[in-house]
Amino acid sequence: MRRCLAVVLLVLLVPFVARAQAGYAVLEGTVVDARTGQPLPGAHVFLATTMLGTATDDAGRFRLNDVPPGAHRLFASMLGFKHATRDTLLRANTVYTFDLRLEPTVIEIGELEVSAERDPQWKKRLRKFEHLFLGETDNADQVTLVNPEVLDFEGGWGRLSAWASAPLIIENRALGYRLQYFLTEFTRNGNTVRYDGEPLFEEMEPEDEAQAALWTENRRRAFAGSFRHLMLSLLQGTTREEGFMTYSRFSLNDLSPNKRFPSPPDRLIEEGPTPTEQLLRFSGFLEVEYTEEEEAQAYLRWSGRSPWSSKGPQRSWMRLTSGPTLVDHNGEVIDPYGVTVYGYFAFERIADLLPKEYRPDVLAEETASH
Repeated sequence: MRRCLAVVLLVLLVPFVARAQAGYAVLEGTVVDARTGQPLPGAHVFLATTMLGTATDDAGRFRLNDVPPGAHRLFASMLGFKHATRDTLLRANTVYTFDLRLEPTVIEIGELEVSAERDPQWKKRLRKFEHLFLGETDNADQVTLVNPEVLDFEGGWGRLSAWASAPLIIENRALGYRLQYFLTEFTRNGNTVRYDGEPLFEEMEPEDEAQAALWTENRRRAFAGSFRHLMLSLLQGTTREEGFMTYSRFSLNDLSPNKRFPSPPDRLIEEGPTPTEQLLRFSGFLEVEYTEEEEAQAYLRWSGRSPWSSKGPQRSWMRLTSGPTLVDHNGEVIDPYGVTVYGYFAFERIADLLPKEYRPDVLAEETASH
């Protein structure tokens, strides 16, 4: 059984050039009511999948300093309005100005009710949603969806759709993060799960030094072998040294070893149109083995294999949705829906998600030296 996760990616905007702190970008602008033009104080403005966020002041203005260059999605949200997003590729030493206009929306009274009692079918669908969305890794056992009452579901016969009337609040006590997740799409159709949304991370306060050390180790383990780890190692030319082996396949119908062929990692990345962009190019399916960690017992169960199966290295597969796709220097894929992933990359969901600025200490030192 295979599971699929479509990766939501970003497109480019033309930058407005001005002064910014060396090595970083600055984002500033306003958030207003699209119908009246009036400023919206207290609107949430943040960069998706990061810890960089703020709220607008009384004049609807916002400013985000010290933003790492690269591909980002700017997200603005306020109760009673439809959210707005801007996708951009940020350059260092540049100030970007955005004027975000939020359309008012009608909120049904029922959407604001917090009820402890929901029907059995809703509770059953909630449990399924949590498995599919949060994941089934060991970390998922320590993740709590704080406000499930904002969710509604629809489904049947192997299908499930979910939507939320407010941001999902997620506490991850395995990694030490609290997330606000603005869910924009969730669908399950057979064995394929597809979701999209914008998370904002906040570090939780550890209870003691032991918990802080545990979170540090768990974050390192969540990063090791992940899609972002692979992409950064490809960009740095350290793929094999960091435990990745890459192969090409024509199909996923037969996963036997004699149906794959070595795919040298240095041929997967080419120069892009700018110094901060590279082109990811391969044909068919790219198989990725991470040899530093073996498959978890939970992965055997998730993938439909016997719990007594012999464990091998973690294996994932990738497919370019519509040809070669751009990657920025932070390992972010830029083109919309540019990559579909299977296997271990798809197994690890929200419970193993890290903010995009996270780097293990060793990798951070290597990156700084380049």
